[in-house]
Amino acid sequence: MVSVFETDDHQHLRKAVRAFVETEVAPRVARMESSRTVDVETSALIARQGWIGVTIPEAYGGMGAGHLAKTIVIEELARVSGAMGAMVQASQLGAAKILHFGTEEQKQRWLPPIAAGACLPTIAVTEEGSGGNVLDMQASAHRDGEEWVLNGRKLYVGNSHVGHVHGVVVRTGPESERSRSLTAFLVEHDQPGLRLVPYEPCLGLHGFSFGDLVMQDVRVPVSSMIGGEGGGLDVAYSSSVLYGRPNLTAVALGIHQALLDETVAFAKRRHHRGAPLARLATVEQRIGRIKQRLMTARSLAYQAVHLLDHGRDCDDELVAAKQYGVESLWESALDAMKVHAAAGLRRDRPIERLVRDAMHIDAPAGTGDVQLHRLAESALGAGKGQWSRRLAHITALHPPSAQQSAAADHAA
Repeated sequence: MVSVFETDDHQHLRKAVRAFVETEVAPRVARMESSRTVDVETSALIARQGWIGVTIPEAYGGMGAGHLAKTIVIEELARVSGAMGAMVQASQLGAAKILHFGTEEQKQRWLPPIAAGACLPTIAVTEEGSGGNVLDMQASAHRDGEEWVLNGRKLYVGNSHVGHVHGVVVRTGPESERSRSLTAFLVEHDQPGLRLVPYEPCLGLHGFSFGDLVMQDVRVPVSSMIGGEGGGLDVAYSSSVLYGRPNLTAVALGIHQALLDETVAFAKRRHHRGAPLARLATVEQRIGRIKQRLMTARSLAYQAVHLLDHGRDCDDELVAAKQYGVESLWESALDAMKVHAAAGLRRDRPIERLVRDAMHIDAPAGTGDVQLHRLAESALGAGKGQWSRRLAHITALHPPSAQQSAAADHAA
């Protein structure tokens, strides 16, 4: 079913990504699952298609196709491989900080190779003691002449073992200043003192790199600072809101679609008392619920990124899309497992992989509880401003008119 938000260009892009994924990625999934290691080769192959640069302006070598196009790319990849959908979404998140806050020199240096697939970026924010509360981080940096010296450990860094440049947020001021005491830096992967913790496979997303970085007296030039001294919180939050949430929503959509497809195929193929399982009322109801949830999740997701592409305020829509997208995916995963029954527990069936992969989508960019907290803040008039209002114009395909902007300001 084609969304009302999709143009002919979006449909052509979907067909191209789907054809590539079916031909080049699908045959590799079994190997990813059996090896449970980071798939560097497939990550590089996908990056070379240019899709990491889907929202990067053409002036920097990107596609300049916007956030709905990005959603379609990630969704189609995740439909076949949640791991590779996660790889692209994490790369997009890493590029966001440069798009939003990079100097012209930084954009000229990093965006073209990212768009070409020669450089995979990351963003490294989370720590063991801070979780979703960025302000509690303890990794730090101090200035030494024309350099900054970074120390600390970052956890759960997407693309950690395939990334070429890490966007690291650390504390550069006293904790008493909280919101203005964090600063972001671009740290190249081979910088002396930067160490990757040996990769350990997780529950799902086998093939995706999701590990830890240790910094021990890592020296970076002052020119590697991004967003200005004390601007690290803005770099982290804006990237999470405008890229992290819709990107993860797109991964959830791809897995959700695959759950529906696999469950329908199983219900048609498996027979009970001489008739397909699909004819049982309980099975039919479960399949109907999965499709209903998927359609609703996709509508919320596409509406949110459509607004983002038009430069409109849409923080709440992005939050709601991720919260519902993940929660509905989990509900559908349970329904799918009930249809498959014991057959769904076998490692040789896709449904088992899809359920494991689905468990990975909640925590990054804020758990469901965090999303509901943000929506409650907005409803109560206690929100902290709209990141989309501040930054959506950078990648907007259709910026709002002055009249629309004035109307939005009045409504706010």
